[in-house]
Amino acid sequence: MQPFTYARAVDPADAYTGVPQRTALLAGGTELLNWMRLGIEHPAHLLDISHLSGLKTIDTLDNSAGLRIGALATLNEIAEHPRIVNDYPVLAQACLKAASAQLRNLASIGGNLLQRTRCPYFRSLDALPCNKRTPGSGCAARHGINDKHAIFGWTDDCVAVQPSDPAVALAALDAEVVIASARGIRRVAADNFHTLPADELQRHNVLADDELITAIELHAAAPRSAYLKVRERESYEFALVSAAAAVELDGETIRTARIALGSVALRPWRLKEAERRLQGVSISALDIVRAAIEHEFQSARALPHNASKIVIAQNAALRALQLAAKQANGGMA
Repeated sequence: MQPFTYARAVDPADAYTGVPQRTALLAGGTELLNWMRLGIEHPAHLLDISHLSGLKTIDTLDNSAGLRIGALATLNEIAEHPRIVNDYPVLAQACLKAASAQLRNLASIGGNLLQRTRCPYFRSLDALPCNKRTPGSGCAARHGINDKHAIFGWTDDCVAVQPSDPAVALAALDAEVVIASARGIRRVAADNFHTLPADELQRHNVLADDELITAIELHAAAPRSAYLKVRERESYEFALVSAAAAVELDGETIRTARIALGSVALRPWRLKEAERRLQGVSISALDIVRAAIEHEFQSARALPHNASKIVIAQNAALRALQLAAKQANGGMA
């Protein structure tokens, strides 16, 4: 690591007003310290925002039944919050599956959204071709080891995936990311917060250098929602594929459905055409439900080593939808 200075923020505005160049914000630190160790980031200054109490609370939204989750709320605090367990179980489940208990006690929801890809070429200690690390150097994963890489939204310049579990749940909940800067407040839909390679290759998300995530806002409750994570080991591992689903039923008829996939692209991938096709369909009409999901995968493109990921993702989406339909009052399906 290179030498750096350290300061502690006393107000959220400290994080975006008069901040020197090459300043990194320190919250839980579970990702930033890895970036520094691997040489992904070389900050000259660290600004510790972890003590900003105003960004840690979970409160009811004004004039709304929704919730406002402070960006510094930890994953364990979110996973154990009674309102979230009952009204947004998909988010509670995603937070519990995101990391080990020790990391969940430190990792903040805002920091989790800012995770960067787990592509081994991006995170290598050796200098390997990676356009995210070294612009113009190429993408070693494109024709390398890519069994865990993208099936949606990739280009020849980058085939990586976004690893956040909570981000997938937030996408399925139509949540909004609240972002502050000296220019004011803006809100970004959770499923549009991360950027794809075709958007701007060097970016990971829409956050500007002078902006700070202050909160996540959840709106209509989704008690029938669930998160499914497919991984090589259950104890602790990043997803091969994950799926988040939220459904409203009229008896067995699907009134609305929202489905998002994780670890299939550089952002959570909403199955919006499948959602449209599922309206008015019986949740027990397995062939029709499966066909609606599979139709969405016409745009999926396998890499040389991850064709099986398409089948896994289809099955994960179906299973998450079924689990969501069985969910009641925040209890496990």
